Amino acid sequence: MYDFERVIDRRGTSSLKWDFTRTFTGRDDLLPLWVADMDFEVAPEIRRAMAERLEHPVFGYTLPPESYFQAAASWLERRHGFSVERSWMLSSPGVIPCLSAAILALTEPGDGVVIQPPVYHPFALRVKGNGRRIVENPLLLSGRRWEMDLDGLSRVIDAGTRMLVLCSPHNPVGRVWSREELGRLVEICAAKGLVIVSDEIHNDLVMPGFRHVPVATVSPEAARITITLVAATKTFNLAGLGGSLAIVADPGVRKRLDAVQHALFTGLANVFASAACEAAWRVGEPWLTELLSYLEGNYRLLVSFLERRLPHVGVFPLEGTYLALLDMRNLGLSDNELVQRLQGTGKVWLDEGFKFGRGGEGLERLNLACPRPVLSDGLERLVSAFSSAAGRTDGQGPGRSPEG
Repeated sequence: MYDFERVIDRRGTSSLKWDFTRTFTGRDDLLPLWVADMDFEVAPEIRRAMAERLEHPVFGYTLPPESYFQAAASWLERRHGFSVERSWMLSSPGVIPCLSAAILALTEPGDGVVIQPPVYHPFALRVKGNGRRIVENPLLLSGRRWEMDLDGLSRVIDAGTRMLVLCSPHNPVGRVWSREELGRLVEICAAKGLVIVSDEIHNDLVMPGFRHVPVATVSPEAARITITLVAATKTFNLAGLGGSLAIVADPGVRKRLDAVQHALFTGLANVFASAACEAAWRVGEPWLTELLSYLEGNYRLLVSFLERRLPHVGVFPLEGTYLALLDMRNLGLSDNELVQRLQGTGKVWLDEGFKFGRGGEGLERLNLACPRPVLSDGLERLVSAFSSAAGRTDGQGPGRSPEG
C-alpha cells in the first residue's frame, strides 16, 4: 500500500542529512547514512491532515488541542499498554529540550547525572551544558549482546548523584530492554533517590519478536520516579516539525518540570506539528506496520551482505530503532582511519561510534531507514572502503545473523 522503495531527492530542502555534507565533512560527494531521520515519504494520511490545516490562511500562536493529548494517550495505551492520565502530560518542543528542562528542574549545578555510554551523544552535551557532572556507567558487551551494568550502577552512584538518563530503546546499540532489566534499574534508582528520565522516542520502532516496555509501567515506584519522553516525530519521520510529550505521574516532579518549561517559554506549539502528530497517532498504524516490515528487510539485507562481502565487519543484533551498529574493530584501524576509509575511499557517511562515548571506539552507526536501492549503494561503498583492509575474515564477528 505504501511505497518505501521510492527514492526521493531531498537535496535543496535544507535537509541536514543531504544539504550540509560540505559543512560537516568538507566534501560534496558522500552518500549520507548517518543522522536518524528517514528517507521515506511521510504517510499520506498525515500529509492530508497538514494540508487541511494549511487551508486556513492564518498561522498564529497556538497551543496543542486536547485532541492531541487524547490521541497520544490512546496510542500509548494500545501500542504499549501504558495508561496515561491527561494531567500527567506536558508538551515540549522536543525530547532533548525537555531533557534539558528536567536537568534544570530536578538537579543543582554540580550534581551527578548518570548516562550509560555508548549512548546518544546529546545526553552528555546537555548534562555538561547545564553545569552538571556526568557519571558514567558504561554498557557491558557480553558476547554479541549489550547489557546494562546494573551491579556497576550501584557502585558509581555517589551522594551527589540525582538523576539517570535512560535511552529506551537504546541508541546506538539497538537494545530493547526487558522488563526484568528495567525492574532492577528502577530498584537501584529508587533506593539511591534518583529520578529516571527515559528517552523513549524510538518506542514504536521495534523489530519482530521484541516488545518495548515503558519503564514507568514496571511498578508503581517506577511511575513515581520516572519522566518519560515520547514523540511521534521519530516513528513517522516528522523530525523537522518537532513536538514531544513528557509523561510525569508524580505531581511534585511534574510541577517542578512544568515551572522550568514555563520559565524557558517552551509551551507554544508548532501549528503543523500538532496536526501532523495527532493524525499520526490516530491513523498512522497501517503505515507503521509496513514500515517495520521494510526495515526488517533492510536489516536482513545488511546482515547477509556483510556475511558474503565483508565478513570482517560485524553488525550487532538489532532489537529496536532503525540504526544498525557496525563493528569494525577487526579491521585494525583507528577511528580517524575508519573515517578516512569510509568518506575518502568509500564516499559514504556513517555516524562514528566514538561520538557516543566510551565503548563506541571502532564502531559505526548506519541508518537503515532508506529505500533499498540507496542502502545497496551504501553497502557497495563499504566494500570499496574496506575490501582491502587487513583484519579477520573468518566471519566470526558479532551479529552474524539477524535473529535477536
